[in-house]
Amino acid sequence: MKIKRIAVQGLFGRHDHVVNIFDNGLTYIHSPNGCGKSTLIRMVSMLLSGNVKDLANIPFQRMDVFFEKGENLIVVRADNEMIVQMKRNELETEMSPADLASLTGSTFIISERTYVKRGDGHIVPAVETYAHELTAKIKEARKHRTLSVPGYKDDMGDDKLISWAKDLNAKLNFMRDAGITVDIPAGLKFPPTRYDLSGSRKEYLDLIHGISEFVKKEHYFAESVIVFRDLVNSFLSDKDMVIDEKGQISIVFANGTTLPPKDMSSGEKQIFIMLFRLLFHTPPSSFVMIDEPEISLHVSWQQRIGPMLKDIARLRDLQIVAATHSPQIVHDDWDLTNELRAGSA
Repeated sequence: MKIKRIAVQGLFGRHDHVVNIFDNGLTYIHSPNGCGKSTLIRMVSMLLSGNVKDLANIPFQRMDVFFEKGENLIVVRADNEMIVQMKRNELETEMSPADLASLTGSTFIISERTYVKRGDGHIVPAVETYAHELTAKIKEARKHRTLSVPGYKDDMGDDKLISWAKDLNAKLNFMRDAGITVDIPAGLKFPPTRYDLSGSRKEYLDLIHGISEFVKKEHYFAESVIVFRDLVNSFLSDKDMVIDEKGQISIVFANGTTLPPKDMSSGEKQIFIMLFRLLFHTPPSSFVMIDEPEISLHVSWQQRIGPMLKDIARLRDLQIVAATHSPQIVHDDWDLTNELRAGSA
């Protein structure tokens, strides 16, 4: 479900805000300090994750989230109780926390993002945590090199089979750039020719269907690895982030000096963290909120954040809302902004 507009009344007992969500995938919110832009996106994150308990601790009277097909999610404070309803075609239905969490995927990238809380409650550096997580994911993906063969019907002619195999081979070549490959059985080559099919049709049918299942399972992740690496490297100067054959991440300078990701600069870490959250923690078609994406970034890097976010929004069909103080983040996109002011909207 795509969101079209968000409205909050009585925030802190004094602010009424309306935020329009733009169709190109990226929306900005800006305001003077203390007007509630960070609080507003935190409220939306709580609501979409079903965290009504913490939402109730924020002083406001009403919040509306309007969706593209006319639905209206309503949160009203009444007699110290939060009433949450979905209005469809003039009918209002109460929403449970589970109902709320199922509406749309959501990700909140907070401003204090350089540390994260582990499952055991310990606070740990985000870059090291995410680097270890990515290494583990890559190692797991590389375990699936041996193909499994699903059930299938032999109802495809040679021309279609060869065309399908060529398409799969192009995807395998792309995935190979992420170090994710399959083992082709001895005696077979891929993609096959018509001559190959004539001599070993059953073997090639098994291979093609097996590779198809592998691509379905791993292509999205491989794409995420490649986009993550390439976008991080687009910001780095005189060095590259390298992911080796074991999935280990390192920063390699042009002169050969190598550093672990934890020794990146503060701005480089911010890019690493934001991209990791967007590409590995955010399902397609999600609603994403980023608080102060400009933190620790040079002005020239800030100006590149908007185009980067638009590209990711298009790639993954995301709606991204960024709350910012920086005119350099907005740059040439003032038509995508919502300004929040003190008092009534």
